[in-house]
Amino acid sequence: MNENNTTQTQEIIEQSQEIIQKLDINFFPQVQSWLNQLYLSKYGDFFDTLYFDIPLGNIITAFFSFFFFLLLRKLFATLVIKFIQPLTTMTKNSYDERILLALKGPLTFVFIIIGVRLFFALLFWETPFINNIISSMIAFNLFWAMYELINALRGIVYHFTSRINPELSYEVGNFILTIFKGIVLIIGLASILDVWGINVGGLIAGLGIGGLAFALAAKDTAANLFGSIALLLDKSIRIGEWIKIGEVEGTVEDIGMRTTKIRSFGKSLITLPNQLIANSPIENFSRRGVRRIKMTLGVTYATNSQQMQQILIDIKEMLKAHPSIAQKETMLVNFTTFGDSSLNIFIYTFANTANWAGYMNIKEDINLKIMKIIEDNKSDFAFPSQSLYVESLPQPNTSTNN
Repeated sequence: MNENNTTQTQEIIEQSQEIIQKLDINFFPQVQSWLNQLYLSKYGDFFDTLYFDIPLGNIITAFFSFFFFLLLRKLFATLVIKFIQPLTTMTKNSYDERILLALKGPLTFVFIIIGVRLFFALLFWETPFINNIISSMIAFNLFWAMYELINALRGIVYHFTSRINPELSYEVGNFILTIFKGIVLIIGLASILDVWGINVGGLIAGLGIGGLAFALAAKDTAANLFGSIALLLDKSIRIGEWIKIGEVEGTVEDIGMRTTKIRSFGKSLITLPNQLIANSPIENFSRRGVRRIKMTLGVTYATNSQQMQQILIDIKEMLKAHPSIAQKETMLVNFTTFGDSSLNIFIYTFANTANWAGYMNIKEDINLKIMKIIEDNKSDFAFPSQSLYVESLPQPNTSTNN
């Protein structure tokens, strides 16, 4: 990584640290001033008793303050749900409600940070280690809020991508959101590491020295990333489509930066690397528009030629009149073979849907109508059977041996 990128990253981290320091609200002087007045009162002999070199008044106030801010956290969460959130439903847009719900967690976590900060301050445990923990909590909360805001405002991203490519707005939008989330996570982690004195700039610069090893280790990740870009540009699959890749068949649930998740018809979740998908034949059933109906019927040998002709005519007319049969596609109804135990009729046509449930309903209706046609023509379906014909039987021997 070059020196300019390293400098820019370090500047972002330093700006984050400034925000963290401004959020570090210090209540300790005010509370300690009140405790000092308590120690000078007539109850001072009791409260200024030392335990582990800490006055009893400070110990009691430390635990009371911590649980007090935990209670405030619960009260604030209740206030948001019962009073503030209903007000957001009165506005025309839904983003204010989404932002409020997204920031609910980070805002309530602020009370925990203040409670922990005051707890350790009252116990005089303001060591560098404790201060680093509190600063890390503030940094975590700050970038957690940013992360949740990205989720809350994802509708804006989808609206933007729909103007560029309406067909792939959801997939491209998810791709952009993943990049934004990744940036927030990386900067947030770098800020926390900087709190603990880890030289992030040196770490980033070190990546440039070991760039070859890093590139070799990340080659599969890079290949999957370019595979996901290829899938989006080729428009070969979309979320919600029914596809088959090799032995994997199911519905696309998510197209990520590295993998694609497919929900099989057995409800198991299958995760495939995008590199594999981009380099494999993809059978997309959702885009075919029609679905084939292919069957062979067998009627009994008791069916004569006139009955057979009428059955073929009735089946063809039924299929041509059926509203769910694709009339522009191939349609075949033929008496094909003399089977071992049946006269076989071949039927080949297409239902005008790719939906599995709709296809099954259409096929069921076709089967019932064919059964009715066979019954109306005084014929019957054959089943595997064998007939044994005996030409003659040996005459019994009536002669009597003397």
